[in-house]
Amino acid sequence: MLTDPAFIRRLDSLYLLARKVLGGSLQADRKSTQKGTGITFADYSEYYFGADYRAIDWRVYGRFETLMIKLFELEEDATVYLLVDSSRSMESKYLYTRKLAAALGYIALKSLDRLAVYGLADSLEPLLGTCRGSAKTLSFLRALDGATTFGGDTRFSNCARVFQTRHRRRGLVIVLSDFLFPEGFEEGLRYLQFHKHEVYCLQVQDENDTRCHLKGDVDLECVETGNRKRVTISPREARKYESVVADWNESLRQSCARSGIGLTSTTTDPPFETVIQEMLRRGGLVA
Repeated sequence: MLTDPAFIRRLDSLYLLARKVLGGSLQADRKSTQKGTGITFADYSEYYFGADYRAIDWRVYGRFETLMIKLFELEEDATVYLLVDSSRSMESKYLYTRKLAAALGYIALKSLDRLAVYGLADSLEPLLGTCRGSAKTLSFLRALDGATTFGGDTRFSNCARVFQTRHRRRGLVIVLSDFLFPEGFEEGLRYLQFHKHEVYCLQVQDENDTRCHLKGDVDLECVETGNRKRVTISPREARKYESVVADWNESLRQSCARSGIGLTSTTTDPPFETVIQEMLRRGGLVA
C-alpha cells in the first residue's frame, strides 16, 4: 500500500508543495542559535588569533581602530524524528496515521534532512534507524508499510525518556497519536521540550474515539490491556463520555498553546493529503 507507485506520486506532489511554500523544509525557520560562517549576519566579535581574517569588518576598523569579525547564523540540516503511536487502540486509525507519517518522512528525506522513525506504545520500538537522502525513501516506506500495532497501555512519558537516551541530537520531534494516553501527555511533551527538541503534535482520532454509539448492557474489553468490564450505558452515560473526550482534547490544545508546541488535530475522514497541505500552507511544523 505505502510503496505503491501511485501512492508515491501523491507523496511527491506534497514534497513539491513543501518546496514551493517552505523551500522544501518541514520547518519555516531552521536557523541555528549557533554562530559561524553562514550567510545571515548575526553579530560582531573581537578578532582573535586564528580567526578567519576574511571576516574582518574593515569599515568598523576604520571608524574605531578595532579589529572586529562578522558572525553569521548557521543554517543546519534538520533532524526529523517521527514517533508513531502503534498501540492497539490505534488499530482503526493506523493506516491513516502511517500515511501522514509517510508524507512527513518523505518530505524530510527528499529535503536531505536526517530521519528516524519509532513505534510508540508501552515501549519505544525502532521502525527505521537514522538515515538521510532520497535514496532511503523506499526503505522508509517499506518500514512503515510493514509496521503493526503492539504492546499494552501507551506509556508516553517513559518512551520519551528512552528516546532521549538514544538521540542526543536536537531535532524536530513529530508525535502522531490520538493522545488518549492513560498517564496523560503533558509530562512527555515537557520532557522533550526540556531537552531542546522542537515538538509538533499530530492528533488523529475517529468516530469511535469521540462518539459513543453503545446502548444498554454491554461487555467492554480494553484493546490494549485485555481488561473486561460489564456496564450499562444510557443516553446520559453516552453524552458524559463524549463530553469527557472533548474536554481531554481541549486540554491538549491548551497545553500545546501554553508550551509553544504546534498542533494539528484531524479525524480519518479527510484525505491525508488535505491535512498535510493545510499544515504546509500554515507555515510548516511550527507552533
